[in-house]
Amino acid sequence: MPAPSSAPRSGAPVAMILGSCVSLQIGAAFAAGLFPALGSWGVTTLRLGLAAIVLGIAIRPALLRWDRRQWKAMVWFGLAMGGMNGSFYAAIERIPLGTAVAIEFLGPLVLSAVLSRRRLDLACVALALAGVSLFGVESFAGVTALDPVGVAFALVAGVFWAGYILTSSAAGALVPGHGSVAVAMAIGALVLMPLGAPGVVRAVTEPHLLLLALGCALLASVIPYSLELSALRRIPRHVFGILLSLEPAVAALAGLMLLGQPVTALGIAAIALVIGASIGTTVSGRLAGRRAGDGATAVDRSTDGLAPVPQIAHVAGALDPEEDPAARDPADMEDLPAPPADAASPSAR
Repeated sequence: MPAPSSAPRSGAPVAMILGSCVSLQIGAAFAAGLFPALGSWGVTTLRLGLAAIVLGIAIRPALLRWDRRQWKAMVWFGLAMGGMNGSFYAAIERIPLGTAVAIEFLGPLVLSAVLSRRRLDLACVALALAGVSLFGVESFAGVTALDPVGVAFALVAGVFWAGYILTSSAAGALVPGHGSVAVAMAIGALVLMPLGAPGVVRAVTEPHLLLLALGCALLASVIPYSLELSALRRIPRHVFGILLSLEPAVAALAGLMLLGQPVTALGIAAIALVIGASIGTTVSGRLAGRRAGDGATAVDRSTDGLAPVPQIAHVAGALDPEEDPAARDPADMEDLPAPPADAASPSAR
């Protein structure tokens, strides 16, 4: 009777990943509602800081055991975390949520193409650029007006996302366990504090705003992170990456339903092209890994399953693409490196 046992095993993790995407985008829409009161930088600072506290209490990283080299890696990881989240929230303060997510995806896609140098990956970047260019066509045609500053912030967020993938890889190789994620969030909050201080001060003096910021931290960071880790114990990494590639569509839907941001036909086409590019990159890495087999190069491994979907990336080395996830003992996950080299998940944003 294999069918009954396999269906739940595959259905539950898929639901977890989709739940992670939905929670992240609801959190982003929730954050947008706080921008008028706290500003995008204040909301980002609070979200990272509060999420760091919650995850820190749950994970309890052994900070005193870290050496200078580990802390250096953590500082770079935290800078990328703060820059990525701050730029992204500054973008969605000015342009629609789905548009910002689609534009931001260019960062990881370009990084994947540069690292792998496979023609298919380069074609995927061209496909994503074609999709993003449709937003420009919309703007020039007068269908929608995109704030150029918001677009610039989304592009900057994509650059930081690429940096996040690289620095999370370095941190995951040096720092055991998942404590690096909580610490990186704390560093990111400190980095953004000069810009977010006015919003933080107001939230502290008005507890209801602080409570709303805590809700944002839970929805956009803690819940997605927990769901993604649970899903990664049950499904292969490339499947995880493909499912996370749906994030631009989820973001556009959240923007439409929660923020009243309309989605045009060109916008849908643009998002579809970006999603196709992301899935293509994931499949490209998967095929390259199969061809290379056990002799795959470090470059192949580092880009396998790269699915631009940023706050937490999936766990570096947590699951080999060819390994049956059910064979893993969940207890072994405690000793895995933290965020991954190959993919950044939405929960990081």
